[in-house]
Amino acid sequence: MPIQPQSPPSAVASQPSPASSLAPALNAPLYYLESNRSGRIAYYADLPKDSSGTRPLLLIHSINAAPSSYEVKPLFDHFRGRRALYSIELPGFGQSERGERRYTPELFAGAIAELLEQVIGQATDLVALSLSAEFAARAALEVPDRISSLALISPTGFSKRPLPSPRVGRIAHGALSAPLWGQKLFDLVASRRSIRYFLNKSFCAAAPGDLIDYAYASAHQPGARHAPLCFLSTSLFTPHAMEQLYAKLTHLPVLAIADRDPYVGFERLAEFTAARPNWHHRTLKPHWGLPHWERPDLTFATLERFWEHGEP
Repeated sequence: MPIQPQSPPSAVASQPSPASSLAPALNAPLYYLESNRSGRIAYYADLPKDSSGTRPLLLIHSINAAPSSYEVKPLFDHFRGRRALYSIELPGFGQSERGERRYTPELFAGAIAELLEQVIGQATDLVALSLSAEFAARAALEVPDRISSLALISPTGFSKRPLPSPRVGRIAHGALSAPLWGQKLFDLVASRRSIRYFLNKSFCAAAPGDLIDYAYASAHQPGARHAPLCFLSTSLFTPHAMEQLYAKLTHLPVLAIADRDPYVGFERLAEFTAARPNWHHRTLKPHWGLPHWERPDLTFATLERFWEHGEP
């Protein structure tokens, strides 16, 4: 049974899932939402005794070989105690169920929507990283009354570079996940050396050692390969996301924080936001995709202005 806002949970799982030896990503209670649609969804929650006058905040990690709520730790640590605060671990990652199944954009958006509907239960501010910005946008279209604003950090979907076709994605996923070499391929991607290399590309300086350590641990849990191999096949990206998702978000304030990113292009972002009064774009440069790690104070201040005034 999920927790309810500002009330003690009736069923608490403060230890890692029985199927996982992974330590908690955040210094906060860890809960689970059982879902027929999305499986066992893990989430962290910090619920102050009095958060009246504030909206809940939901943080959503990115998608890569080893994502988790550790990616949003600076945000969680800064905003805890001020408002009802949640961080979801999307299906296939972190403490959530990691079964061999079909991972899709609809699955991830559905998990976000279910947490909003069944656990948080009121209009919420969302912060989503990278590809999860597309899932957050899709969730906003599914449950618009549950989302007050979207803050998208280094969002995908604004590059001029086209995605491979869905057919190519399906073929790629079949090849990547073949029993003979799927696990071996993932082991290469999830090696400590590989994780350090890819995370270092997301920082102007070196990536923090604790972030690398947790990503490595997360990537070495049972079933860890299934969702990342879907990501590597490109099948988790929505074709024409700018038109199919973002352009439909006309009913709520949206902030895109994007400067440079080694994996994501933003060539179409400035023109897109300039044509839409509810959309705002800030660079907070210099950073390489994770400003809440590299420029935390500026990121926190920008978010707070956005939530208070509807613009940064």
